[in-house]
Amino acid sequence: MGYRTIGKQLGEKATTVSAIIQKWKKFKMTVNHPRSGAPCKISPRGASMIMRKVRDQPRTTRQDLVNDLKRAGTTVSKKTISNTLRRHGLKSCSARKVPLLKPAHVQARLKFANDHLDDPEEEWEKVMWSDKTKIEPFGLNSTRRVWRKKDEYNPKNTIPTVKHGGGNIILWGCFSAKGTGRLHRIEGRMDGAMYREILANNLLPSVRALKMGRGWVFQHDNDPKHTARATKEWLHKKHLKVLEWPSQSPDLNPIEHVWMGLKVRIAQRQPRNLKDLEKVCMEEWAKIPAAVCADFLDFCFRFRLSQLKCTYDKKLQTSTCSVSRKTCKIGSVSNTCSPHCTFGHVVYYKTGVPF
Repeated sequence: MGYRTIGKQLGEKATTVSAIIQKWKKFKMTVNHPRSGAPCKISPRGASMIMRKVRDQPRTTRQDLVNDLKRAGTTVSKKTISNTLRRHGLKSCSARKVPLLKPAHVQARLKFANDHLDDPEEEWEKVMWSDKTKIEPFGLNSTRRVWRKKDEYNPKNTIPTVKHGGGNIILWGCFSAKGTGRLHRIEGRMDGAMYREILANNLLPSVRALKMGRGWVFQHDNDPKHTARATKEWLHKKHLKVLEWPSQSPDLNPIEHVWMGLKVRIAQRQPRNLKDLEKVCMEEWAKIPAAVCADFLDFCFRFRLSQLKCTYDKKLQTSTCSVSRKTCKIGSVSNTCSPHCTFGHVVYYKTGVPF
């Protein structure tokens, strides 16, 4: 009987069958021989203990794990702990700063995703998204890494610092699937009256410039200036329909990805002062293609809703992603879609830099 025939019966490759038979002929055994190099100091049981501790307490330090193993009778270094965690697919990351979500916020977010996930694309194309952001002259560049030799402190290898951070500017902007609207610099402290003036001078002209047509919807968050009685009366007087928005949900607003892309482009221009920074912001904002704005809505926003929808349907253990049109099972650890729901375009969501 040939190797290929045996392999088909056992469900193995012919080369695997050949290797096992040759090992038996030579050593009269099929088990793996002891390998070269030092044996692993951490036993499988110890590795399981480490993974369980890290899974339950992600903020555990390597020294904590070293101490735990030492109490169990195993002495290892922090480097060994790092290698063990890396073999299990874990690496040290900075904890992301996210809004504090109370139970009511969580329920509102899940309800929003459940109510709107299956909305057709045409509905989201009618929405004018808005928000404000803070931009600093050396914002993203402040954490840049460079390749240099020891003591090579040329200007190109350094980042200039300014006392008190060099200042910043606050921008208000809006965009839709048809492109970016106006970008406005906020001078001083913004109150309700200033916000309504910004809407009058920037929102409405943006709607006309982008030819949003009838039936368009305005989105802004639940900032007190946005929900003030005077602001609501102004919106009602202008006959503007406002999208009901869940509190503490900046991650759902696709304009956040536009801001990130803008900041990356600004960092590449390296503005030297606030006046130059404002000029660069306006130029780069105007360069954002309408196709990119549409991509943010189609890929990032709807993908994020799909993630929340999966969480909403956790008790059903399955969920249909409206983007990939596939049914995915929800894992015991992660409440989000399985990888096929990312359909490749999630790179926009993760990086926010498609243009």
